[in-house]
Amino acid sequence: MQTLKPSLKKTALVVWLLPLLASGNIQAGERESLEQLRATTTNLIELLVQEGVLSKQKADALLQQAKADVKQHTQQADLQDDVKSEVNKAMDEKTVRVQYIPQHVKQAMREEIEHDVMEKLNYKAGERLGVPEWIDRISFHGDIRLRGQADEFPGDNADFQALSDDPTRAMNLNNSSEERRRSRIRARLAADVHINDWLTGGLQFVTGQQNTPVTPNQTEGIAQGKYLFTLDRAFLQAKLTDWATVTGGRFGNPFMFTDMLWDPDLAFDGFAATFTPKINERWSSFTTVGAFPIEEVESSSINKAKDKWLYSAQTGVKWTADNKSSAKIAVAYHDFTNVEGRPNPVTGENYYDATAPIWRQRGNNTFDLNEFNGGTTIIGLASKFELVNLMAQVDLMNFDPVHVTLTGDYVRNIGFDQQEILKRTGHLYKKENEGYNFRIDVGNNSFMGPYVQNVMPHEWQVSLGYKRLEADAVMDGFTDSNFRLGGTNAKGWYVYGNYAIDKNAWISGRYMSADSISGLPFSVDVLLLDLNARF
Repeated sequence: MQTLKPSLKKTALVVWLLPLLASGNIQAGERESLEQLRATTTNLIELLVQEGVLSKQKADALLQQAKADVKQHTQQADLQDDVKSEVNKAMDEKTVRVQYIPQHVKQAMREEIEHDVMEKLNYKAGERLGVPEWIDRISFHGDIRLRGQADEFPGDNADFQALSDDPTRAMNLNNSSEERRRSRIRARLAADVHINDWLTGGLQFVTGQQNTPVTPNQTEGIAQGKYLFTLDRAFLQAKLTDWATVTGGRFGNPFMFTDMLWDPDLAFDGFAATFTPKINERWSSFTTVGAFPIEEVESSSINKAKDKWLYSAQTGVKWTADNKSSAKIAVAYHDFTNVEGRPNPVTGENYYDATAPIWRQRGNNTFDLNEFNGGTTIIGLASKFELVNLMAQVDLMNFDPVHVTLTGDYVRNIGFDQQEILKRTGHLYKKENEGYNFRIDVGNNSFMGPYVQNVMPHEWQVSLGYKRLEADAVMDGFTDSNFRLGGTNAKGWYVYGNYAIDKNAWISGRYMSADSISGLPFSVDVLLLDLNARF
């Protein structure tokens, strides 16, 4: 009997596994496997009865249970086959079979699916990891631009010392004859913040020198040490209605503009309200009003200068055709208060030193605030500045997706008054207070504006234009910093080109040839070659 115990244990184990085998839980899902399992089970049970291990009554019960389990799983398999058959039949009836999908369509579908999936994954990850809810309301973006710049000076330029020493047209120059080559870089990193349904905000850090508001370019050089990366945007924007917003802080240019008045990188401090009511399906309007501090002055009995401000208003209309072609026209008024210089008294007090601008480029008529008291030379602006600006733009979509865009821009400084300037400064200046700019752009519209968006491979654009900007047409400190190396009293042609070598990566080139309009000759040809990447 002792020798039979292992055999009986094994037999008992087999009998214990029989219901599991018969039920199909050990990978016996298909009909053939179930039939084979049922035959094997029957034979094993009969053998155990013959050996006396099982009674006839228990064996019959096991066989009946095995048959019932096999029948149940067979019926489930049949039901699954019927369901699959019906689903496949329905899919065949409803499915539209596409023989070929273009690659760009596949790419767009893939990106859309990836975006949706990532949004869901980020949300789920936030739940799992306990990331704060406000993280989902911040989005980041930025760009990097590598630039090669070449400045060429004709041989008939006046000496830079003579150009800079003339107090009536101080040029702020260190070179007017030697060719210059520079490697430059611009990097921007911005965060858009969605605070709630009506309030948003933004921050932007940018490279560049801190003493200039018009260019974020950083000239490369190992010996210079680290690059500066400073806060250039910080604002809140309230959406009052679908067509009215108010923005406060430091933000991008809120107006329709060209670089004749404003450098594309110039930030505006202060407040602006924008209204864009729609008139009908074809016509809409836009109006922007704003107050922008330029320089805060701590006035006192010994400092009689006052705070410098810019007060602006622009209004315009836009017409849109059926093919999405459009035309816009706008008129603007920009009043720069307290920016003109005032001479110090002959008695020597420095009452008006702070009327001199803390930043300017070159071109405006100027004078020495201490000319009559023999003090150190301090350069002030001769003219007041009240600008009337008229701008029009036509965007033709007849060759969609290629745009043909025509832009015209005219400005007049109605604040220029020869007699008022003579009385205040003691100098009589020629009336040079107008400017205009014409430009044509052909290509994809992705490259329009100061912030390029969503560039796709092989998109392109070319531009041709002419600009004439007289000495006191605009304030020289805020106009384009590249044309004749910045400032006013300049005229000439320019050619631009952009080509996308891949998604959000493009190369660009600019060539600008500009000459002086009046005064001592100073001409510059500027070539800019850029590699741009947006993320």
